[in-house]
Amino acid sequence: MGRWPEGARTRLEAAASALFIEQGFAETTVPQIAARAGLTTRTFFRHFADKREVLFAYQAELPDVVRQAMAAAPQSAGALEVIAVGLQTIATTKFDGRRDYLLAHQAVIDSDPGLRERGLRKMSILTEAIGRGFRERGLDDLAATLAAHTAVTVLSVALDRWFGAADETSLSVHVADALAAWKSLATPDAEPG
Repeated sequence: MGRWPEGARTRLEAAASALFIEQGFAETTVPQIAARAGLTTRTFFRHFADKREVLFAYQAELPDVVRQAMAAAPQSAGALEVIAVGLQTIATTKFDGRRDYLLAHQAVIDSDPGLRERGLRKMSILTEAIGRGFRERGLDDLAATLAAHTAVTVLSVALDRWFGAADETSLSVHVADALAAWKSLATPDAEPG
């Protein structure tokens, strides 16, 4: 048997999610989360700085996923191609198949102004990571900044549409639709014939 409980992080996330939904974020304490997971408060703090971090744990790896996807893209790929591949990678590896879980998380975030602010900060961190990735690919500061903000805007719009959809269309489809709509804004309308 290992020194730390097996699957402790996952158990803590599940326990926190259930408690946040049942009794609200503000009313949930770290000791309650640890007890629900069958773990100690000390184990909780080995994995998370505070209960807010549990709520945003699914986003913690996004900058690394983005960095890996951007590094794997061929150097000849244009910024839009890199954005498309990177967002599809995020959608399929971090979001698709977890809609109900993420909807519940989003409802908790939407219920608290501090959590909404924290969510915006997490998206800002993602924007910074994407911008760094584009600079490393050789884009100048302006182009890298625009590409990063474009990627995060497309992702945000796709997530909003995915969360609000009545059907089970995957986030990947919403990402592709949002990116296509964004590209169409840059394409002049065809002249009438």
